[in-house]
Amino acid sequence: MAYLIDALVILAYFGIIIAIGLSQRSRSGSVEGFTLGDRQIAWWAVLASILAAEISAATFLGAPEAGYSRRNWSYAQFAIGTVMARVIVSFLFIPIFYKHGVISLYEFLETRFGPMTRKFASITFMVTRVLAMGTRLYVSAIILVLAVAIWQGGAVEPQTKFWLYAGAVVVVTLMTALYTSVGGIRAVIWTDFIQVGVLVASLGFTIPYLLSKIPGGWDTVAATIKSPVFFDFAQPAQSGAWAWVKNVFTSEYTIWAAIIGSTFVTMSTHGIDQDTVQRMLTAKNRRQSAFATILSGIVDLPIVSAFILIGVMLHAYYQAHPTPGLPAETREVFPFFIMHEMPAGMRGLVTAGILATAMGSLSTALNALATSLSRDFILPRLGPDATEQQQVAVLRWSTVFFAALIIAVGVATAWFMAHNPKVEILPLVLGILVFTFGSLLGVFLLAVLTRGRGSDVGNLIAMTSGIAAVLFLSNVLGIQQKLGITEPFVLSFPWRITLGTLVTISVAILFPTPLVKQQHRYLAEQ
Repeated sequence: MAYLIDALVILAYFGIIIAIGLSQRSRSGSVEGFTLGDRQIAWWAVLASILAAEISAATFLGAPEAGYSRRNWSYAQFAIGTVMARVIVSFLFIPIFYKHGVISLYEFLETRFGPMTRKFASITFMVTRVLAMGTRLYVSAIILVLAVAIWQGGAVEPQTKFWLYAGAVVVVTLMTALYTSVGGIRAVIWTDFIQVGVLVASLGFTIPYLLSKIPGGWDTVAATIKSPVFFDFAQPAQSGAWAWVKNVFTSEYTIWAAIIGSTFVTMSTHGIDQDTVQRMLTAKNRRQSAFATILSGIVDLPIVSAFILIGVMLHAYYQAHPTPGLPAETREVFPFFIMHEMPAGMRGLVTAGILATAMGSLSTALNALATSLSRDFILPRLGPDATEQQQVAVLRWSTVFFAALIIAVGVATAWFMAHNPKVEILPLVLGILVFTFGSLLGVFLLAVLTRGRGSDVGNLIAMTSGIAAVLFLSNVLGIQQKLGITEPFVLSFPWRITLGTLVTISVAILFPTPLVKQQHRYLAEQ
């Protein structure tokens, strides 16, 4: 009976989300309506949607995992760079995107450089986003695995885990694709608004409930916290300048990565990523868009900190209440607590919160991917005689196409994670983006900050160089050892976008912009 109540809560959530999404069909019958909501979305709804994009299921479980294993808030340092980057994006990129009236961000690159840069950047975004989205989807099934473990009275075999992960990926993706393909960006934003509400309600219940179960309350939690609490200056054990440099660039959660690395990461995810920026461009004007963007960074810090706090509290709880069946995989500890300790109904609410974060990030990814494929490749080929109805049909079928691709990646990830339980969630998800987004950011910065540098051919060489540099210093497939380097230098993931950006700019700036493109930009700015 208890689990029946949870199931009813989850079904009610799905019903509300799908109903809201489908209700937006009548207002998504044009290209601009489907992709940008006719630029008439209220700033507070845009704010909620940006938060929904950022707080994926990976964050819902990954941040508590970081808090549980590290017992501090070193991951939350990244908030410093995320706020700084949002300010830069709001004054550097958003005004230009509004001025040029772009729907796909990569249209601006064609105006500035040429069609090759636009298409290469768009393809890079689409491939990266499909891989990144697919890898994070399996997370929503972790709680399902634990439910099965309770039901059968023992650990779940890797093969069973795989089928549970894969099944959840398929169901969540298909349901999200249903309302996204019908309702467009309006469906995305208004369902995001509901999903953020479910998320906040989940946090609002979990923290006080968990605290009430810990003997000694806050004093016990405080005794669990491990130094450094927040700021990690990456002081090495050895002396010398090289030891400092190596420790700074090979450590993940440090103050240096938070100020510099995180700024570049967020500039890429919030400045040149169609996924997030498309939400920003639905606001009524650039001022409201900038306000929602900056405020989202300020609001994001307490939300992520709350997730980390849950992880720290879980460590304190299980120290006070040793449990024989506690999962060895740290990412499963929070779902384990949800399934074993939370009361009926609230357990369903928190589970719905996990699903909400997965569907919120997925819906925008599908809409953004469909927009890029349609605007950058398919719609230009239809010609000027294509009707609005035909163009929207292309957008809807593109959404379905990417849902199928994401399911394929998600199922592959499910198999990998089921057989490699020690892999951490956050580096896996962020690691995919960092290989390519630095090159995208570099070419956009070149476009915005210079007038006469960069060309179609030069940009392709530069972006390829940036990606190659990141792959090399990430030591992908042991490339450094294969080249005879006995002590490889592996750059930590927060620094990889910074590297890709700087290498791309350094190479692209060597190529002058053709005079005709310089004149075209001058006329466009008049």
